Amino acid sequence: MTANILDGHAHARIVIDSIADELERLPRVPGLAVVLVGDDPASHIYVQSKIRMAGRLGLRGEVEFLPYDAGEAELLARIETLNVRDDIDGILVQLPLPAHIDTLRVMAAVDPSKDVDGLHALNAGRLFHGDDALVPCTPLGCLRLIKSIQSNLTGCHAVVIGSSNIVGKPMAALLLKEHATVTQTHIHTRGISNICRQADILVSAAGKAGLVRGDWIKPQAIVIDVGTTRVEKPEGGYVVRGDVTFDEAVQVAGAITPVPRGVGPMTIACLMENTVKAAKARAARLQ
Repeated sequence: MTANILDGHAHARIVIDSIADELERLPRVPGLAVVLVGDDPASHIYVQSKIRMAGRLGLRGEVEFLPYDAGEAELLARIETLNVRDDIDGILVQLPLPAHIDTLRVMAAVDPSKDVDGLHALNAGRLFHGDDALVPCTPLGCLRLIKSIQSNLTGCHAVVIGSSNIVGKPMAALLLKEHATVTQTHIHTRGISNICRQADILVSAAGKAGLVRGDWIKPQAIVIDVGTTRVEKPEGGYVVRGDVTFDEAVQVAGAITPVPRGVGPMTIACLMENTVKAAKARAARLQ
């Protein structure tokens, strides 16, 4: 028996279709601004994917480019301009930022009501308090995939590998909010394979290709692979691999996301959803 492979594109389409209905009830077209610093090729690809999806959905998307050597003050000034623009409902700063820029300071500069990446401390705090918040897009997409298989997570044992502010920590908070019992681990956790074998739900966001082997997985577990690592091929070029050794895991798990075409499309769909949510909240405040 092999696992149910969770097609991220198919599930993203469900989210996008629900957003299209919401757009019809808004007084104007929502605006999304993505801020990109530097010339990292992967970041440019991610940003263009987001802008293309915004255009297909009918949102107005724009990119604010800054050179790699742009100063932190210049970036903060650009964010402040976006904060006060009435036609911009969502702001996303593409990560990672160059080493000379303080990422936490930049995240703190974004208006929390426009923080569609959910990384402002106010939104993070609301999430951990169980309050309504703009939630980081990748863990939100992961939760949607998990609940497409099992709608009620009460009492499930969920193991999260990774403790970043972008995925690991908010993922754990979302699962706790669903009344799962959550164990948070990372690549330095001792006995991590034994912990993973107890998981009804396993989410790996460690960024280490092939970390999770098939014998780490509890039979019929839901496995969500957030990892995307470029691995060089002997003949040249590279291939993108996840944290999970897919060929082994698919023989054990009940459901699993592939890499690519798994979590990635859901991340972009949830970014669009957050942008519409932010636009609705801003429209309500102006009434």
